[in-house]
Amino acid sequence: MEDSALGALIAGATALVFPSLYEGFGLPPLEAMALGTPVIATNAPAMDEVLGTAAAFVPRRDPAAIAREVTRLLADPGRREELRGRGLEQASRYSWTSTADETAAVYREVAA
Repeated sequence: MEDSALGALIAGATALVFPSLYEGFGLPPLEAMALGTPVIATNAPAMDEVLGTAAAFVPRRDPAAIAREVTRLLADPGRREELRGRGLEQASRYSWTSTADETAAVYREVAA
């Protein structure tokens, strides 16, 4: 699938459900937030750090909790809008430029 098609699907979704058990960073939910899509994610250290208070969190390995949160988002447009706004704000804190700058700074420090 082309990136533009994937972006359109995510942007048009009611929510992105990301039930990752072990995640290093959480790029897919952050990208969804940048597109204005609310995110439901599992509690995992990386998710908590990257997504902050902008996602609806559910316990790992708990399909019933995921189902409850999906049902809640489908039934509550206000909750969706709240998460949408928080997600856009959270995603704006990250950029590829700042990531490249911070990575280069680490390389310079190590090389010194």
